[in-house]
Amino acid sequence: MDVRQKLEILADAAKYDASCSSSGSKSTRQGSKIGTTEGTGICHSYTPDGRCISLLKVLLTNYCLYDCQYCVNRISSDTPRARFTVEEVVNLTMDFYRRNYIEGLFLSSGIIQNSDYTMEQLTSVAKTLRTEHQYGGYIHLKTIPNASQGLIDEAGKWADRLSVNIELPTEADLYQLAPEKKAPQIVEAMSGIREKIEESKQEIQSGFKAPKFAPAGQSTQMIVGATATPDLEVLKTASSLYREQRLRRVYYTAYSPIPHADARLPGQSPPLIREHRLYQADWLLRFYGFDASEIVGDANQNLDLEHDPKLAWAIANRHFFPVDVNRASREELLRIPGIGVRNVDRILGLRRHHAVTIADLKKLRVAWKRTKVFVITSDHNPGLADLDKLDLGKRLKPKDEQLMLFDASSSAVSGQV
Repeated sequence: MDVRQKLEILADAAKYDASCSSSGSKSTRQGSKIGTTEGTGICHSYTPDGRCISLLKVLLTNYCLYDCQYCVNRISSDTPRARFTVEEVVNLTMDFYRRNYIEGLFLSSGIIQNSDYTMEQLTSVAKTLRTEHQYGGYIHLKTIPNASQGLIDEAGKWADRLSVNIELPTEADLYQLAPEKKAPQIVEAMSGIREKIEESKQEIQSGFKAPKFAPAGQSTQMIVGATATPDLEVLKTASSLYREQRLRRVYYTAYSPIPHADARLPGQSPPLIREHRLYQADWLLRFYGFDASEIVGDANQNLDLEHDPKLAWAIANRHFFPVDVNRASREELLRIPGIGVRNVDRILGLRRHHAVTIADLKKLRVAWKRTKVFVITSDHNPGLADLDKLDLGKRLKPKDEQLMLFDASSSAVSGQV
């Protein structure tokens, strides 16, 4: 099998891992297959400041000793198999990097021989790129379950970001569908990475010339919809990981049916809107001061699929509104639908100079149609009548909400949550 054939198989196998990117968008180059996950494994990811970067996203191999029932690469699957050598991945990365097709590499792998051997292979790719080719691009390595902490520490010296996939929301889910993977071991690996990141930062702040360790932090991925676990438990797990492990991101991936699936798995994917709502709720957890139990108020412990989580909370808590934008605290302003973090800070700055008006909010590009019934300005007071209208949720529902991953490129960053 030549390298091109391997690339097609291993790039396709990597597309199920969302922990490095938010899309497999096509390239803007006309007539080129470069830029699609279906073609040569180049996908798009987003930086915290909203920049879109291209990554070569591949597996070292899709052979795997584990039999996780939700995974297309499990040992009992009959999917076509391939394996790169370390040199092949290095050469592919450098070839694409020199041609300016990519700005970074995301590398994961199935487990071959054992966890430590596989982790050594992944680390060897990153080390070779850095030391022998002076590669200065981004590297994201997926750590292998049950690999030794020493090998993970070595990987963090060469990679910008590490990720340890939690896989499923609860320990019971793992026991049901992936018994070889243990939640305590996964959390222990995350803790080890967190401690090394903090140790590196402290040494640098103290003036020592210490090497950076995974300077872009760590992330994880959860598959949703493979079990009956409700959204409340999903968000509680995510909230715990953000608080205790200081993760940069938790990625949510809707379960996708696979050939010859186990009878315990659902026959179809959950609605894509559910994945979208989880990303929106995740944003509220990280930047808006919401708690998971506040976001999911439904009796069945699942997010409202009709309305975004912030609007759903506002409709369920009408006693909180309307909020006076000239008097409210930052925490109160963050609860208003249609006003994001950036615009909250702008409003706080603006009202030091004069009373905020409708015109001011519109200039800030606040989503006024959604916001107007929830706020009081110096020239606008909706009163309680508007909040008591039975069709409030329907009237405020966005007409053309896109089913896209809620990432740094989305409206949240520009202040429209």
